[in-house]
Amino acid sequence: MKVTIAETKEKMGSLAADLAACRICEAIDERGEARVIFASAASQFEFIESLLAHAEVDWSKVCGFHLDEYVGISADHPASFRRFLKERLLSKLPHPVKSFTFVGGDAADTAAECARLEAAVREKPIDLACIGIGENGHIAFNDPPADFETKAAYAIVALDEVCRRQQVGEGWYPDLDHVPTHAFSMTVPQIMASRSIVVIVPDSRKADAVAAAVEGPLTNMCPSSILRKHPDCTLCLDRPASAMLKGDYA
Repeated sequence: MKVTIAETKEKMGSLAADLAACRICEAIDERGEARVIFASAASQFEFIESLLAHAEVDWSKVCGFHLDEYVGISADHPASFRRFLKERLLSKLPHPVKSFTFVGGDAADTAAECARLEAAVREKPIDLACIGIGENGHIAFNDPPADFETKAAYAIVALDEVCRRQQVGEGWYPDLDHVPTHAFSMTVPQIMASRSIVVIVPDSRKADAVAAAVEGPLTNMCPSSILRKHPDCTLCLDRPASAMLKGDYA
């Protein structure tokens, strides 16, 4: 895993967007389309804003995939990740994407929804996953102890208290009682199957999780530590998020 550190969130977002745009354009040049996973979180604000400025990206050749969503949440809920992506990304594109596969958080049959998502994401390999790391070290909603061995592409997962409190701290919910207890999540093996991964992690509140992911044991108690095994994974940090790292990184 390559680690890059920027002085500010804005520069971090710009560096991550430069790399993501490059990978998207490479995929389009080589295969005629780019299949890209997008995360929905406060950590992605600067990255998405910078990515939108890359005019060289032909969005009409991008097939997007939704990383995760709360179980039982409607698409118009203020905390809905579908709403996040539609408002912050899709509505601001110069051209519509080729396709976008959203997670139906309010699907009546969660098993059928997971099967639908799996069929879509596994139709062809994923070129790029743009993700973050949670305060508990999770990737997507794979909280510790994460399942590193599952054969499924999506699963219903229970959210731990640290994860749920993060959602309150970021302002998505008024208090813990309002945060859903379960979510649809792309699994760790499915994320790791992506050709490239760009991980965007700002803020001092993520510093302990970043240190564990980069320099701690490789364990499912810190799900993001598995990213060290990926052949093309770049971790983009701002200075506060890197504060607990002991090694020398660019």
